[in-house]
Amino acid sequence: MPEISPFDVSPWGIGWSGWEPSRQARRESVFSLSNGHIGWRGTLDEGDPCETPGAYLNGLFEHHPMPYAEDGYGYPEHGETVVNAPDGKIIRLLVDDEPFDIREGRLESHEQQLDFRAGTLRRDVRWTSPSGATVRVESVRLVSLTHRAIAAIDYRVTALSGPIDITVLSEIVADEPLPDVHPDERVMEPLRHPYEPIDRVVTKTGATLVHRTKRSRIGVAVAMEHAISGAASSVETEAWEDEARTTVTTRLAAGDSIRVVKFVGHEWSDDLTDAALRDRVEAAVATAVRLGWEGMAREQRAYLDDFWDAADVELEGDTQLQQAVRFALFQVLQSAARADLRSIPGKGLTGPGYEGHTFWDAETFVLPVLTYTAPEAAAHALRWRHSTLDTARERAQQLHLDGAAFPWRTISGRECSGYWPAGTVAFHINADIAAAVTRHVRATGDEEFERDVGLEILVETARLWVSLGYVDAGGVFHIDGITGPDEYSALVDDNTFTNLAAQRNLRGAADAARRHNARARELGVRDDEIGRWEIIADAIALPYDEERRVHQQAAGYTDLERWDFEATSPEQYPLQNHFPYFDLYRKQVLKQADLVLALQLFHEAFTTEETARAFAYYEELTVRDSSLSASTQSVVAAWVGQSELAIEYLTEAATIDLDDLRDDVDDGLHIAALGGVWTAVVSGLGGMKDGPNGLEFCPRLTAPITRLAFGIRIGGRMLRVDVSGDTASYTLSEGAPLPIRHFGAAVELRAGKPTRLPIPPAPDPGPRPSQPKGRSPQEVRAAKGD
Repeated sequence: MPEISPFDVSPWGIGWSGWEPSRQARRESVFSLSNGHIGWRGTLDEGDPCETPGAYLNGLFEHHPMPYAEDGYGYPEHGETVVNAPDGKIIRLLVDDEPFDIREGRLESHEQQLDFRAGTLRRDVRWTSPSGATVRVESVRLVSLTHRAIAAIDYRVTALSGPIDITVLSEIVADEPLPDVHPDERVMEPLRHPYEPIDRVVTKTGATLVHRTKRSRIGVAVAMEHAISGAASSVETEAWEDEARTTVTTRLAAGDSIRVVKFVGHEWSDDLTDAALRDRVEAAVATAVRLGWEGMAREQRAYLDDFWDAADVELEGDTQLQQAVRFALFQVLQSAARADLRSIPGKGLTGPGYEGHTFWDAETFVLPVLTYTAPEAAAHALRWRHSTLDTARERAQQLHLDGAAFPWRTISGRECSGYWPAGTVAFHINADIAAAVTRHVRATGDEEFERDVGLEILVETARLWVSLGYVDAGGVFHIDGITGPDEYSALVDDNTFTNLAAQRNLRGAADAARRHNARARELGVRDDEIGRWEIIADAIALPYDEERRVHQQAAGYTDLERWDFEATSPEQYPLQNHFPYFDLYRKQVLKQADLVLALQLFHEAFTTEETARAFAYYEELTVRDSSLSASTQSVVAAWVGQSELAIEYLTEAATIDLDDLRDDVDDGLHIAALGGVWTAVVSGLGGMKDGPNGLEFCPRLTAPITRLAFGIRIGGRMLRVDVSGDTASYTLSEGAPLPIRHFGAAVELRAGKPTRLPIPPAPDPGPRPSQPKGRSPQEVRAAKGD
């Protein structure tokens, strides 16, 4: 595996030594801390130098107009874009009246370390000012996973020469600039200064600022308080409309230190009064102050210990891949741990990319990880979708459809996609949400969740599918004119992924309605409607090319002209930046896995031979201009025995952000792609398949991996799987026996006693599938040449 540069390699963290301005924005993204409610980018404490300040609150956005060259019926009128929350992570430092700035003076040493077990970002700097004063600055930053509204910083300054006059300036700064997220000035104008000041409160050692967005009318309150130890000669706090500052001054002899612990509270609401919002955030900060830094750090470690006990993935044989997999898991957890009825944005809370929107990939790539490792977080994400059902029903009515049509991209639940061929008509998002519901219920056994939350989602999305399709003269149900997962294909008929997703959606709705008959009746469901769902599910079209003996991505897809890959240069990728969409749409070329994603998620619909043939066919067409593709291709490559290719795709997926393979990590991490890393390991190498027929495992290792161990939460229990050599071991923590299948054989696992089973010899997988010219995983990583 090529070096994961330029970060330090450690099994339980990721670090950086020294300083390099050219990679600053990447570090800010990689070193982000979040809990799903608050997001702090990994910027320097002193705020400068900085590429993207980045303090975010999940669900905080501003409205903006959506200009169209030509308007049309059903186009969204207003967009939603994430804006910076008032930033409370800034702590500036003056050393003998000279500002601490690593670009000035002499930087003796500089280290940053993101700790996956402690849930902290540590920084250690030795710096000599232009006038010759030397200090050591140490900071530890955390965003609490146990106190939703709180983030904190433990900040220490030690004089290494002296005496030195030290001034610490701890700030909240509102109205920080947002990067240009759109080329149209009409969109950017309301985003540049989104706030109006409402209130400010000052104490000796802290302050609160209250603002409200001008268009979306969301109230935001950020408060700070400080605990100071060491010889501080003075402490005072001031506040203005868009800034608050606590100033601590002292004089340190050589070897002396001052410590400032900063507690920062964050709240927003679109319905609380300004006074109630302020009271709430100040109460949260008061609780944090009583607990203290040490108490918060202990709680953070305990929370993560519990998470890692169940969720840790151990990979022996490649230390860099081990680090990358744990980094992925840590960032996925951070994206949702305390989101509490909020969405999971495509970039999490690590940057302004995708304007802060959530997409289908949250349910398809992120929620599978959370369902099996942090099920409460997954439940909250689905409860948020449920809370937006009325808006989804309104959208369906606008489109003259039944049921509910969830938005392709959104923050609040309203559609924000202005490009309907790859937005509105990508109706599979509705089945993706439904699939997340049924998966969650299977994995947790939470019947109350299914009755109170899941059933209504399943019913309304099933109704949507009935109204979207039609039954032909031969009794086959078709869904025409829609767009599947691949973004280089649009407005197709009978996309296989979409049809299989709709089929599972319809069957899931029927099953759930029968289990919760009384609640189904309240939703207006009758027996004849349930029967119709089942008839349609059984009659759904699944296009198949008899001549080539492969399932078609959509009806007629395999008859289209193939893209000329030989004539496409490396510089012309990604293709959407160099070719018109109309040309991409009418050729056989795939931005990302589509039919292959169906092979993974609906594996029971395909035989082993059909899976292998389809994988080989679509490998030749898939250029992976999307971050979502490599993990899926890794899983299916492993399933069809192409183990070397599976490892190469896993490596690509695991390093998309750490190596910045797509040159777009500056505006945040790819949370769904990181979720896919877990899936590539657990479902690919670990061979785990979940579906209507329960759990099955078919693990196989390949070089350089010599051992794989992972855990999942299932039905309130913990299952650990340990694979080494030609043996797989399954250990159930507690509770009732758990039925699984091991390479097709039924096995009943009992708590407390490992069940060790042999791994049968792998069959001959046949020749290695080929990729488009220059697009093999090795070639893509080599082309990066970072």
